[in-house]
Order: sequence, then C-alpha cells, then structure tokens
Amino acid sequence: MSEFPYERLRRFPDVEASNLQAHDATDLLLVDRGLDLAADRGLTGAEIVVIGDGYGAITLALMDAGMAGLRVHQDLATGRRALAHNAAALGLVRTPDGDGVSAEAEPGRAASHPESGTRFVPHELDAELLTGARLVLLQLPKALAELEEIADAVARWAADDVVLVAGGRVKHMTLAQNDVLTRSFARVQAQRAERKSRLIIADGPRDVPETPPFPVRETHVLTAFAEPVEVTLAAHGGAFAGARIDIGTRVLLDVLDRVPSAGVVLDLGCGTGALAAVYALTHPDARVIATDRSAAAVASARATMAADGIADRVQVTHDDAGSELPDASADVVLLNPPFHLGTSVHTAAATRLFEAAARLLAPGGELWTVYNSALAYKGELTRLIGPTEQVHRTAKFTVTRSIRA
Repeated sequence: MSEFPYERLRRFPDVEASNLQAHDATDLLLVDRGLDLAADRGLTGAEIVVIGDGYGAITLALMDAGMAGLRVHQDLATGRRALAHNAAALGLVRTPDGDGVSAEAEPGRAASHPESGTRFVPHELDAELLTGARLVLLQLPKALAELEEIADAVARWAADDVVLVAGGRVKHMTLAQNDVLTRSFARVQAQRAERKSRLIIADGPRDVPETPPFPVRETHVLTAFAEPVEVTLAAHGGAFAGARIDIGTRVLLDVLDRVPSAGVVLDLGCGTGALAAVYALTHPDARVIATDRSAAAVASARATMAADGIADRVQVTHDDAGSELPDASADVVLLNPPFHLGTSVHTAAATRLFEAAARLLAPGGELWTVYNSALAYKGELTRLIGPTEQVHRTAKFTVTRSIRA
C-alpha cells in the first residue's frame, strides 16, 4: 500500500492560510489504529464510521487503503465540501462523466467511483450513521457537550461490540473528556501520546436513557424591547454557547429594536437562532432566514424555531456563508461573527462573512454586526459593505450599522 498523500489535501472552500492545515498528527494516528482494528475485526468499510473528519484526511486515507462504504459525519458545510473536493482531486470519487470534479455529497447519498463502487456515505449525527457500526473513529470536538452527544449516539445506536477510537492534540485534551466517555462506555483507556497527539479507546457501551440528552432548552425573557420578549433556545451539543445567550449576541439583542422593519432579514452564522427568532417574534410580517455552516447549529436553530412556534416563518439552512442564497436578496443582515477557526484565533472567518453580507445585501440594505471591540472591524466593514457607524458599545463589544453602497 502506497503512502497516502496527506500533503495534497486542501481546506478549500474554507479559509486557507500558512498556519492552517488540512490534516494533523491525530488524523494519522486515527487512520493507523483504525486500519489495524479493521484488519483484526475483518471490517471492510461498511461497519466503520468516521466522525469529525475536518477536511477528509481520515476518510480519504481509509478509502485509499481499500475501505468502501464508509459512513461519515462532518459538522461543517465547509468540511463536507472540502472532503468532496479532495476526494475528486485525488481520483477517489468521480462524477458520472468521470471529469474528476465532485459536488458535495448530500447526507444519505453515496459518493462513488465507477470502478470501485460506493466509497463513503455522508450522514447527520443520527441512527442511520451509527446503526450496526463496529468501529467509530472520532476527532475529539472542543466542547464537552458535543462529545457527550456523540458518545451517547454511539452507545445508543452502534453494535454492542463497537469500539470507539477518539483522538486529539494533547494540548487540547482534558481528563473531563475521559469522564464524559465513561458515562457511555464501561471501559475507557487513554493511550500513550505520539507526535503530540493521543488516542482514547472506549468500548462496552452502557445502557442509555430512553430520551437522548440533546437538544437542551432554556427560556429567556428579554427586556430591551417596548414589551418583554420571551424566547426559548434549543441547543445540540456542538452549538456554541449551548442554550444560553452568549454575551456578544446579547449586546446585539439589546439594540435589535433599532433594526428597521424589512422584507427579508438574514441571520448569517445563526448559531442556535437567537437573533432570527427574536426578530421573527417582534416582526411577524418579515421573511426571516437563518443560516450556519455547522450542522449542530442548524439542528439547534430549527429546534429553537419549533419551540417558539415560528418554524413556518423562519427558513433555516445549512450552508457556507450563505453561498446558496441569491445576490442582493436580503434587506437586513444580522451578524455575530466568530473569531476562531477550530482551535486557532483567525479573523479571516469574520472577513468571509463580511464579504458574504456584501454580496447578499440589496443596495441600501443594512448589516448590523456585533464584535469584540479590540478587533476594530469598522474600517474593514466600511471598505467591504459601505458607510459604517457605531450604534452601541459596551466594555467589550461594539455594535455597528453598515449601509450597502
């Protein structure tokens, strides 16, 4: 078997930079241990599940080694598209005309190669992903709540003899992760660190509660409006801030009553959907769209809209920076941009969303943005969107209003 060309993998269409890589040592450890366990257990791919594969390094290396029918769950839309692009670039999957250019594989639809059949099938984090699985390879998530939801899902739906191999960079790993895994598995054993990464092996799935632990829900009463607004937020494990209202979103909510009434309002990078839900509750005639690149966020936002009785009035989509929405289609964009890419601090994530807002806003439309004041985005917003003014400022956060030129 030839050495897999990890160096050829790209992050595209995600942010690419010299300090951002498309694979790490943990991917290599997971592949090596996964192939060893697959050989020991006679697995050829269909009983193997890969979760959290950032840009396809794990999935594609397994495919290159001959595994077929892999089931894959990636949270980010950018990761799903990168996996498809990388698979096509390496010739591991092809479109029916054989041109080597692969569109993003949708959940439940197999990505195939005409000579070797089904190679991998994308799924959401659900029973279809895990039923009958005997080996699960997991890149450890940052949030303990996300790990809890994944561990519960594996214990809930996978085969009784399933082995979960979870890996991460040592500097980001904690004993609390072992504790979380112990709630769902009888045996949890950390392995010796290699190349600054470490694997944790878990097996012996425990009995699970009848009802899955996620999404969680929390009701908030907002008093910054003429009349108090009650909103219930729902959150899956991978949703930022859970069912709480993070401090940046709360600062923008404090001035949301100043945002004009509009025909089409877009919550860009919606998270659990707090901004979209509150705007819809206070503007019943508006068409509201909420979009996020995280599948956990999208599932959370949909659950939020259902909890607040507005699912029929708010469209929630899983997309990369609103890429599937038409140009100049929004009158107002609401945005609380992230400043992290995975475990790296990187402002390029916000820049991509500013650029997306510039494309999506109709002329004269408004972008309302909240950001950490230290990041000083006003100049960039003026350049990319148009005239920008400060609307509100706290000790840590700034809210600006930009008019699309």
